[in-house]
Amino acid sequence: MPVGVGLIGLGMAIAPHMLGLRELEAAGRVRIIGGHAPSATRRDAFAARWNAPAFADQAELLAQPGLDLVLVLSPPGTHLPVSQAAFAAGKHVLVEKPIEVTVARGEALAAAAEAAGRRCGVVFQHRFRPAALRLKQALDSGALGTPLSASASIRWWRDDAYFAQAGRGTMARDGGGVLLTQAIHTLDLLLHLMGPVRDATGFAVTSPLRRIDTEDIVAAALRFESGAIGALDATSVARPGFPERIEIAGTKGSAVLAAHRLELHGADGAPPEVFGQEGSGGGGSDPMAFDHGPHRAVMAEMVDAIEAGREPMNSARSALPVQRLIEAILADSARRA
Repeated sequence: MPVGVGLIGLGMAIAPHMLGLRELEAAGRVRIIGGHAPSATRRDAFAARWNAPAFADQAELLAQPGLDLVLVLSPPGTHLPVSQAAFAAGKHVLVEKPIEVTVARGEALAAAAEAAGRRCGVVFQHRFRPAALRLKQALDSGALGTPLSASASIRWWRDDAYFAQAGRGTMARDGGGVLLTQAIHTLDLLLHLMGPVRDATGFAVTSPLRRIDTEDIVAAALRFESGAIGALDATSVARPGFPERIEIAGTKGSAVLAAHRLELHGADGAPPEVFGQEGSGGGGSDPMAFDHGPHRAVMAEMVDAIEAGREPMNSARSALPVQRLIEAILADSARRA
């Protein structure tokens, strides 16, 4: 039977999820039950664009027959209570990044899923990009040898229209700045590839470009538990926005991942293996300018996990290391202020 899916939160992030769900629905994997948002304007827009039911009351959506999985796309600070309500109703949950605004709230969300015996995943779609999957395979197979050095560069741009949205870039609405809101995808992928970080030294500042109370420029030095060291460069002030990059150097070769394009360089000096094509990762003024295929893959993995009775690869627990690293970098920066 198709997995019944409902959505809570019908804002900017709705499009890639609905495009992916429509394709999974056509394949017989899911059935879209409907969506809920507190805003009547957003409910009306959702119903008109997607020809799907919109519920004015969250409890009404959660009570719908055949609902199995809830996509939580509401603002970060609401993820815990919305997910708790879904778990209480017996539903599985797929929550947008970040899992929550603090490590403590993220841990509470993961614990709530476990206590309810429900599956919970987090939308870290960069893990599911084909080039990222190929890099993960290369690392796991030992093709690059032992990783020695790794860096992540997220030099993005967000324009005035982006920050004109009410509360955008504030602690009250987003819970954090460039690390929690933009760079978290690439930083999570770095940890997914390299393993957890043991030590982090960071600097985080707010530029004079916009009236926000969160950081929009960050630099950090990292030491992984494996012994490898690396660097993080993250900002949303780099016009016009550039493809995010992860670079890894190992004892047998190196890799350069630029958004959707991967180069694997071996120790023999032969031409690199090139996988994927150049493309935007949503780093420019339009944050939704990206292919929805990885979102579809995230949701397909969640459906597979529900059907198999296992944890998804992008489980709630797997989303906590990047949250811990972000808090560590910001705390270190605050100590130096």
